[in-house]
Amino acid sequence: MILTVTPNPSLDRTYEIPALERGAVLRATTDRVDPGGKGVNVSRAVAAAGHRTVAALPLGGPEGALLARLLEELGIEAAGVPVRGSTRVNISVAEPDGTLTKLNASGPELDDAEAEALLEAVRSRVADADWIACCGSLPRGLAPEWYAELVARAHRAGARIALDTSGPSLTAALRERPDVVKPNAEELAQAVGRPIATVGEAVKAAEELRELGARAVLASLGADGQLLVDGTGTYFGTAKVTAVRSNVGAGDASLAGFLAAGGTGAAALASAVAHGAAAVQLPGSVMPTPADLDPSAVTTTSDVPLDRVLKEPA
Repeated sequence: MILTVTPNPSLDRTYEIPALERGAVLRATTDRVDPGGKGVNVSRAVAAAGHRTVAALPLGGPEGALLARLLEELGIEAAGVPVRGSTRVNISVAEPDGTLTKLNASGPELDDAEAEALLEAVRSRVADADWIACCGSLPRGLAPEWYAELVARAHRAGARIALDTSGPSLTAALRERPDVVKPNAEELAQAVGRPIATVGEAVKAAEELRELGARAVLASLGADGQLLVDGTGTYFGTAKVTAVRSNVGAGDASLAGFLAAGGTGAAALASAVAHGAAAVQLPGSVMPTPADLDPSAVTTTSDVPLDRVLKEPA
């Protein structure tokens, strides 16, 4: 079972349009609403793969009630913590060429009692979890050290932690030695305080995060692939993608694939790459099922192309 923690979940509404014109009245060709937030997306991908998952998250207002219902319909158990504020609603606008414009709301502010209640919701379910995935930004009211406290409590209970966050929250949590951290290229550059333009520079940055406490680093490098640096070695993975439809949730699908495949080594990286590649070819934040995966399109290697220039430098 994979337990996910999403301190600032959302309802994600996606509109597909022919072209985005500022100031115009536009009509969407399709639209959909999905339960959102990085940890929620991980749960959705785990559930789509047929595994058990529990999503711990704050829920508030009618938006929170709808989010809980959508999770239930997907076969995801919601360990919901009632909060006074309303769950946020995020908007994504997708164009045919793959361009995505996102409007993310800030979400409710959590007080001390609500923050502690969320930690307790995790604690009460730790014994059943093979992995705990803590994902996303922290809402207003939670200090950057909140994730560090969660990692410390989970480790005391014997659980393995995967952490997907950035900025001060990531920095503070590293001292508690999370088992896996999952930055993208921009977050990796931010964490080490310098630009990243090549795969080799990304490897160096990942090694620095390990020196600061991370036991493994799974880094998403966008169209360039994914990088894994852990105790077994350094690996690089890529996949052939026919057409990008939406990259919303692709990194979360990758993390789900990585954890579902054991969370260590080249085989787990290959699963992460396959899940991410499948996700970008689906609409909105739809998570891939096993039928969407194409393992034959994935290549992983320990002969990392250090001099390769990133298509999307950070």
